[in-house]
Amino acid sequence: MNEATLPHPGGLFMVGLPGLALDDSTRELIVRERINDFILFKRNVESPAQLGRLTAALADACRTTGLGPPLISIDQEGGTVARLEPPFTVFPDARQLAAEPDPEAALTAYAETCAQELRSVGINMNMAPVLDLCPAGQGYYMERRVLGDDPAEVARLGQLIIEKMQHNGLIACGKHFPGLGAARLDPHREISAIERSRQELEQDLLPFRAAVEAGVAALMTSHTVYPALDPQRPATLSPLILADLLRRKLGYTGVVVTDDLEMGAIERQRGVPEAALAAFQAGADQLLICRDHDKVRRALARFKQALAGGEIAPARLRQSLARIAALRLLA
Repeated sequence: MNEATLPHPGGLFMVGLPGLALDDSTRELIVRERINDFILFKRNVESPAQLGRLTAALADACRTTGLGPPLISIDQEGGTVARLEPPFTVFPDARQLAAEPDPEAALTAYAETCAQELRSVGINMNMAPVLDLCPAGQGYYMERRVLGDDPAEVARLGQLIIEKMQHNGLIACGKHFPGLGAARLDPHREISAIERSRQELEQDLLPFRAAVEAGVAALMTSHTVYPALDPQRPATLSPLILADLLRRKLGYTGVVVTDDLEMGAIERQRGVPEAALAAFQAGADQLLICRDHDKVRRALARFKQALAGGEIAPARLRQSLARIAALRLLA
């Protein structure tokens, strides 16, 4: 098979933008590398009108290049992780919403408002809800971002958020599989291990099982090692966790998204190009690189080399591209 007939790997990547408008580097990634999935941060937001112009410019650039409509995502969990400030609605942390006298009403309002406001400015995917379990008052990194520490309750409330978001046209991405709540170290900086037994991890999986049952469109991986599942590799790079556990045992058929491959937990171990390839080989579909376009280009070069050299089967690449294409149809 010659290079011209190989599928292009650009469609696997979801990338960040440097500023408030469509820039030359991002445009080049669209035109030359066929990238049409993006993630936005506070650095990309000045006002609703400006944000609408940015997403429209991304969509127009993808359309004129002959690509499908872009996935444009954001982390709008509420509280400590929210990229949109007033006049967008400001919500408390998930844990606070889940502790309201009527958590169902509070979380329904959050999910439906997110869907309305994000869609109004051209964003069609939210990297939420957090499905991790985390006790309060014990110094865990995820404490405020979770819905609680009761597996059945987090499963129920997470399922509610997913259903309300997706019913209102906003793609939901549950995170961080198979559960980041017991992590004491921030994976943005360094890798850590979660020393939980298989029995304990089964409890952590309950919200993810519920999310799969609810038809969650995407699930994000954790950059943490789970020795009971794979003693050597973090979940993002582990076929035992992504292929065997998530796909085969949990029966998940949607899109698997990596957390940001530029995080210290991953980049310090392998570098972004090799980590992107390893994550894909482990079972991930969509590869998240949130800032550095040079790393995106180097990762793409590594993928092209791997395709040409037979490290990646073209059928496997087409499978992931088809999953991502199906995701766009939900928006």
